[in-house]
Amino acid sequence: MLILLADGQPKVRFGLRVLLERQSGFTIVEEADNAEDLLSKAQITHPDLILLGWELPGLDTDETLFALRQACPKPIVIALSGRPEARQAALRAGADAFVSKADPPERLLATISRTCGNPHVLQSVAQAPVKEAIHETKRA
Repeated sequence: MLILLADGQPKVRFGLRVLLERQSGFTIVEEADNAEDLLSKAQITHPDLILLGWELPGLDTDETLFALRQACPKPIVIALSGRPEARQAALRAGADAFVSKADPPERLLATISRTCGNPHVLQSVAQAPVKEAIHETKRA
């Protein structure tokens, strides 16, 4: 699975990279730190999944997601935010799922598994149980 990481915080992108590179079947194809960079890199790399920091610098995030869907309709988009109130806005704007940055890593892996149907992630999650239900997704 090809993944593009988009977040304005380098530490968040680094943490996501470390977590995901430990999973079988994932390849981080690119990172973006702003909306313009995300749109450009998504068109070049054609990722299967985009992990989108909801407060990504650049355009308004709703506009970013709309432009992304116009340019690259294929990727699954999972929005990430430290603000729980961003959940509804992200899902209304067209994100396929939402995960809080405060959630444990297993929650993100479980959400990727459910949203993308990736059996490699299912195996990883089975080894590290998730304590709570998976966040709602639009593509289940």
